[in-house]
Amino acid sequence: MRTLVIMRHAKAEASAPSDIERRLTERGHADAEEAGAWLAQQRISPEDALVSGAARTTQTWEDVASGAGWELEVAQYVDALYTAGTDATLDLIRETDDGVTTLVVIGHNPTIGLLAQALDDGDGDDDVANAMVAGFPTSAVAVYSYDGDWADVEEASATLTGFHVGRG
Repeated sequence: MRTLVIMRHAKAEASAPSDIERRLTERGHADAEEAGAWLAQQRISPEDALVSGAARTTQTWEDVASGAGWELEVAQYVDALYTAGTDATLDLIRETDDGVTTLVVIGHNPTIGLLAQALDDGDGDDDVANAMVAGFPTSAVAVYSYDGDWADVEEASATLTGFHVGRG
């Protein structure tokens, strides 16, 4: 059984010289750390992470890892995640080494929220699914269990086991 964590970056500043350079606000840093603490409470510790190369996503990863107490430097900063749609993001997940049992993906909406909904096979807790469907705001984290090879992950192939919105 594998664990897949899908997360939207934390709250970012409204503007910067370019969108990719937008950094986290003070609230964003606190929210990402709180989301990391929640992941640690769920006993989630990744062997790999796919993180968009944008400033706000790389900072989110750093704060989540800090909040979780993860001492690993596992993140792969993937520029393609910045503009990737759902299918392209699934393709990136499918490239994950089969030795990885827990993968974190941090990116941007609308892709991340749509992907989180698309992955759900409907076999999880209805209350958790309803909370996620109500919205995927900044610092939202969806956790799935997946029984299969990463190369075979597809829509409706993972069971939603947790949903949390980091608010520090």
